Amino acid sequence: QVQFVESGGGLVQPGGSLRLSCAASATIFSRVRIGWYRQAPGKQRELVAFISGAGANYADSVKGRFTISRDNAKNTVYLQMNSLKPEDTAVYYCNAALENGAPAFGSWGQGTQVTVSS
Repeated sequence: QVQFVESGGGLVQPGGSLRLSCAASATIFSRVRIGWYRQAPGKQRELVAFISGAGANYADSVKGRFTISRDNAKNTVYLQMNSLKPEDTAVYYCNAALENGAPAFGSWGQGTQVTVSS
């Protein structure tokens, strides 16, 4: 199965920006949905954005602030996060996404920690 490796997280002040990368072990086809998920302490994992051949979609909480994109030549999906808020603090994961937004693979990688704090 394809494997995903997340990177790019870190500590940033409110209002700052980060760019997360999701590197896949195999070619990502444009028809396949790739999603970014996050899980904050004590919270359920949630889908924040996904990208497919039909375009990109975002959770209301990040709409207008986050941008998901992909570079198929690099087998990589990105998540540009601007105007970060403390409530964005979470571990961010990527996974292939089913049409209903559920992850396609039952196992998760290490994720990358995003901490937004002053």
